[in-house]
Amino acid sequence: MKHTHIKDVFFDLDHTLWDFDKNSGLTFERIFNDKYPEIQIVDFIEKYVPINQACWKQFQYDQITHEELRYNRLKHSFDAISYAISDEEIEKIAVEYITFLPQNNHLFDGTIELLEYLKPNYNLHIITNGFAEVQFKKINSSKIGSYFQTITNSEMAGVKKPNPIIFDFAINLAKAKKANSIMIGDSLDADVQGALDAGLEAVFFNESNIDVEPHIKQINYLLELKKYL
Repeated sequence: MKHTHIKDVFFDLDHTLWDFDKNSGLTFERIFNDKYPEIQIVDFIEKYVPINQACWKQFQYDQITHEELRYNRLKHSFDAISYAISDEEIEKIAVEYITFLPQNNHLFDGTIELLEYLKPNYNLHIITNGFAEVQFKKINSSKIGSYFQTITNSEMAGVKKPNPIIFDFAINLAKAKKANSIMIGDSLDADVQGALDAGLEAVFFNESNIDVEPHIKQINYLLELKKYL
């Protein structure tokens, strides 16, 4: 059913529009092929993806710092493949990873078509927990910046999703009204429940097709958002 009252559409960035896993894999391939050719990229990525997600969840709830996030996700991944590596090397990889990652620009299928479809009729925005400098580079390299009127990150707001303060910050920055706003993201707790608790509507980008409660609005492909907007 079309949501005719919606005026402002807020998107998460990583895992929603910007294909984090694909771009991350290409980044590790670049780093390892150059300096660690003995590492099997597929094996490392298999371990890294869930470890990175778990570390981000801890960071999201302020259980670890930015620096601990960057170190832990690499250290735990190397441990998982039983690869001995020094802390100094991990730090170098962490720096290279952050440098190279936003140079990749793969988006989820349908991203540009969806943004082109929405832009004439809605004000578009981003709310991200990612680090400001890196996120702006991702947006610029993938050439989607022109679609968005505002970009809110957790460093600006001082808190991370699902804290309602970041949604309030984004709403105020956008000069929007909660009753006329909707959030689209891949995280049930950070994006969907966070937005709902803050008074916005929400749609879950359920690319993995996991089971969710029936009251949750969801899409499996970005262009399915057209059924709501």
